[in-house]
Amino acid sequence: MSEYISWSPIRRLMKHNGAVIVARDAVNELVGWMGASAEKITKSALILTKHSKRKKITRDDILMAIKYFK
Repeated sequence: MSEYISWSPIRRLMKHNGAVIVARDAVNELVGWMGASAEKITKSALILTKHSKRKKITRDDILMAIKYFK
């Protein structure tokens, strides 16, 4: 999944939140987790979309899928 999420913006986000020094493998781990989570949420949202007989995943589908994973 890391091929879809860029390393630099994640590192900037971490720096913006106070992390001065972060190991590259820590960023890679976070990127991997984010990619896996996005994949699971997208698959759940797609199930909701198909159940509603639609083709387009909407914001509400994503929000409902996120609630399911909490």
